[in-house]
Amino acid sequence: MIKGNAYSALGGVFEYLNNDCGYEQWSQYLINKLAACGVKKGGCGVDMGCGNGYFTRAFKKAGYDVYGVDISPEALTAAVELSRREGLYIQYISGDISTFRTNGKVDFITAINDCINYIPHKKLLSALKRICANLKKGGVFIFDVSSEKKLREKVGTGVFADDGEDATCLWFTETDGEKTVFDVTVFKRRGDGLYERADERQTQYIYGETQILNLLKEAGFSACAEGHLGGGKEDRIVFTAVKL
Repeated sequence: MIKGNAYSALGGVFEYLNNDCGYEQWSQYLINKLAACGVKKGGCGVDMGCGNGYFTRAFKKAGYDVYGVDISPEALTAAVELSRREGLYIQYISGDISTFRTNGKVDFITAINDCINYIPHKKLLSALKRICANLKKGGVFIFDVSSEKKLREKVGTGVFADDGEDATCLWFTETDGEKTVFDVTVFKRRGDGLYERADERQTQYIYGETQILNLLKEAGFSACAEGHLGGGKEDRIVFTAVKL
């Protein structure tokens, strides 16, 4: 029986286990997109689903007034510590992208690395409307999703592993209908050198490009889509939405 909530086990070590995903290039790509959309340095923003805060820290170092929001206390604890190590003061807040309300309207909101995939179909339109309401007119919402092809064909139903010195993660996946369920087991090294096991279950919902573009339009955005880092759309689709 999987007992933990999403990212209760993985939240504290997510950035560590994903250190080979090209964070530096990815964050610069997002910073360039903000600039191309007219978001100037000093602009205020929110990094939703910030995880351990890599992109939040990158936005801060690039000159943006940004804070991070995540539903996982474990992820936020790691985000605070990693920011402290880099000498950055960044506020991190516990919150759900589906219901979060900003303290005043902001210039941009980001939701990177599958955050939107975790929103159930029946809640996505209301979540997008709420995000739109939190933005200034002309404000920018940048997010991505794992593509339908990736979740159905590459992830599908199987077993995956990521092994590091301080943490090892196993994913047992099952894709059925419009969602993929991940049963995750994490072994994390403790201070005494032994490993502690934690388990959790995640669910990602499958979305198509046209489906999301239509919902963004209904929510009050003008939007476009492209492949990850300007490449193909086979695995990841990036959406840039501007509040009308």
